[in-house]
Amino acid sequence: MADTSGHADTRGSGGTADPSAGTTGPGPSVRKPDDAPAPRKSSWKYIGPGIVVAATGVGAGDLVATLIAGSNFGYTLLWAAVIGCLVKISLAEAAGRWHLSTGRTLFDGWASLGRWTSWFFVAYVVIWGFVYGAAAMSSSGLPLQALFPDVMDLKWWAILTGLVGLVFVWFNKYAVFEKVMTVLVGVMFVVTVYLAIRVTPNLGKAFAGLLPVLPDEKDSILNTLGLIGGVGGTITLAAYGYWVNAKGWTNTGWMKVMRLDNRVAYITTGIFVIAMLFVGAEILHSSNVAIASGDKGLIQLGDILEDEYGTATAKFFLIGFFATSFTSLIGVWHGVSLMFADFVERFRKDRAASAAQRTNRQSTTPDTTTPAPASAPASAPVPASGEEVASGAHEKSWPFRAYLLWLTFPPMVLLFEGQPFRLIILYGVLGAAFLPFLALTLVWLLNSDRTPPEWRNGLLSNAMLTIAGLLFVVLCVKQIWDQPWADFF
Repeated sequence: MADTSGHADTRGSGGTADPSAGTTGPGPSVRKPDDAPAPRKSSWKYIGPGIVVAATGVGAGDLVATLIAGSNFGYTLLWAAVIGCLVKISLAEAAGRWHLSTGRTLFDGWASLGRWTSWFFVAYVVIWGFVYGAAAMSSSGLPLQALFPDVMDLKWWAILTGLVGLVFVWFNKYAVFEKVMTVLVGVMFVVTVYLAIRVTPNLGKAFAGLLPVLPDEKDSILNTLGLIGGVGGTITLAAYGYWVNAKGWTNTGWMKVMRLDNRVAYITTGIFVIAMLFVGAEILHSSNVAIASGDKGLIQLGDILEDEYGTATAKFFLIGFFATSFTSLIGVWHGVSLMFADFVERFRKDRAASAAQRTNRQSTTPDTTTPAPASAPASAPVPASGEEVASGAHEKSWPFRAYLLWLTFPPMVLLFEGQPFRLIILYGVLGAAFLPFLALTLVWLLNSDRTPPEWRNGLLSNAMLTIAGLLFVVLCVKQIWDQPWADFF
């Protein structure tokens, strides 16, 4: 997008951007604008990361939330689901644009804003990952237990799905991961569209639902904002830039392709969400049937589908339910592990640069007895992090695999013991804080001289990201307010 802020290019006098500049402060961006290759044409044959982010971002919880919205309000909030997709398009596009225009990863950008971003990220991925691991495994195990009720208990199905996800991500690189995700998205797509057609939606009411009208109910504004913010909105929005790099897209020549890919991601997400809203409106709202929140609501829906349309339709739905849950599991296992590996690599480079600076200071101290050693550089050149992700080195690194193990084995304790009360509160708070953190830091990064001038935010990007940030701040405050803090202390 065009720059409207008029920031100047801050390259050095030699015309080459210093790769290490801006890693601890504003500084110039890594990539020179004139070094960018000729733009490639956007083409459907290149898309891939968008499919991955759509599959990972839409979990069973998102489908249940949409079902409940359809159950409670019919088609009234269809417009909110559409806006939710547009908001996420702007967020994912901004993350991808940062990676491609600067050659730096998103965590590298966060680190340039100050140490507080690292502390927040570490707290988030440690606590969130521990609780999410149990939730993802349980969600993937539920449809399998429903399909094969006499085989074993839910917790063992959950453990099995976690172990399968661990082995799959551990031994496969991005290319295979993307192909499997594409197949599972195909299953999700066929199932949700089939159900939407099967329930025979009222298209007149559906089109009327595109008009921005609030339901005449208590807390309707917050419920509407929650639906907008919950459409595929997780840490996977931040992981999108990493998957873009893992695909091999590392420079601005891929910008048009990335934008097409991102649109495909959230059009696909929109189809999933709208299809499930149709199901909620036609099956649940029309018959005044309520379902439970959380993943068990989908099991209830399976029972209702069996009564209405037969066993085959119910089992077909459970297969789609499994595809939805398992794509979220392996997507987080891969994407967030990539982010954690990048964090550790960044931390190690900071340590190495600090050691080099100390060596340099010591070597320049006058010594009358021994000659001074050759001085070390103030900071070693840092290669473009996007290239490192593209090389596949992170996927075989020990931090990547260590976080994989953290997502898989410690959460299994929660499957047997239940979830600790205080930990769940912290999980909710950190999860609610992540999306405002993402939106507002992207506004910061993409309006500064960390980003080449021609790829900084224009008016539309700034408007969308600011709206997203404010939306998520409101939802974050509500989430924090609703926590039972009196019991916490």
